[in-house]
Amino acid sequence: MSDLEIRAVPESELDRMLDLLDVVFHHRTEDDERDRNLWMPRRSERIGAYEGDTLVGQLAALPMKLSVPGALPDCSAITWVGVLPTHRRRGVLTAMIERMHADAVAAGRPVAALWASQAGIYGRYGFGLADRSIDLEVDTSRPLALRIEADPRPLRLIRRDQAAEVLGPIHARAIGRRPGGLARDAEWWEKAILPRVDEFHDEYTEPRIVVLDGEPGGYAIYRTHENDDASGTIRLDELEADTPAVEAALWQFLAAIDLTKRIQANGRPVDDLLPLLAIDPDQVVVKGDWGALWLRLIDVPTALRLRSWATDESLVIEVKDARLPANEGRWRLTGEATGDEPDLTFGVAELGSVYLGGTRVRRLVRAGLVTEHTPGAAKRLDAALEVPLAPHTNDDF
Repeated sequence: MSDLEIRAVPESELDRMLDLLDVVFHHRTEDDERDRNLWMPRRSERIGAYEGDTLVGQLAALPMKLSVPGALPDCSAITWVGVLPTHRRRGVLTAMIERMHADAVAAGRPVAALWASQAGIYGRYGFGLADRSIDLEVDTSRPLALRIEADPRPLRLIRRDQAAEVLGPIHARAIGRRPGGLARDAEWWEKAILPRVDEFHDEYTEPRIVVLDGEPGGYAIYRTHENDDASGTIRLDELEADTPAVEAALWQFLAAIDLTKRIQANGRPVDDLLPLLAIDPDQVVVKGDWGALWLRLIDVPTALRLRSWATDESLVIEVKDARLPANEGRWRLTGEATGDEPDLTFGVAELGSVYLGGTRVRRLVRAGLVTEHTPGAAKRLDAALEVPLAPHTNDDF
């Protein structure tokens, strides 16, 4: 579009960004909700697509740190993406993502990540689906019996304003063990994780926080809601624990809360222990399995160098990346460029999907999405990518 200008959106136009988002996602933001919704773009790098003075598309990039195996690299967390319906299929999103790529390269952020409202869009921009989540429902109309002994130490409830100090170290340990999480500051805890009102489910209470102090420790964040039949529902927003025994103690606490009969735990890791721990497997039901975080490697050699590997493989991977040509080439897992023949050839989106350890290379080879040149190379790379815990993302942005 020759009349399209891509430029930074000034803070004075945050309300225009919110209005555009309401149009794109069919929302209606009430006047008393507006300021509560603007904190995230306020702390972002804002990219706007303008036709004259009209904002027709937007993208916000949050400078964050994303946990990957062995490292916590800088990340552009992409959010508030939208294009007016009058300007779809005219290259607006492509132009904004190209600007985001350039900004990320200039800022030295080797990865970008997003949640996709329409999963079919972002693969062509080099994003690959890097982790999945499951939804659990627990029947708590009867005691939740588990196959291991729960940690017997006492639990305590804390206030929202204590969360960053008390929960922060536990969460930091959790994302150190499991890739896919974002490092959090006090504002992120307050506004992203613990808003008093859930704007999409305002029938639930404000968040409650229960903690088991010490090391090992753990916590659970939950809200409650009384149903029409006077049986309450607990909605578990987050649960992190240093050991299975602490995890068991938190689940049993939640299951024993008076005047409730079920726990809805959406967005749990695919290797969640509860379905395995329950003595009666029918008491814990997996209600859904869905794609979560999409990952884009902005700087492939740096991303390879930063990641820890489970083996000492010296495989050569060839990368194809039409949008960021600096990524094109042949790289060892250490991030070194090489002229040696490749063992495997990846598109950059497929490399993003395996980077956290959540997707098997062999499966991609079987699907024809990755080319294996050296017999057995996919199996060897899967072993190098292996992580102790499945990647998981519980930060909505």
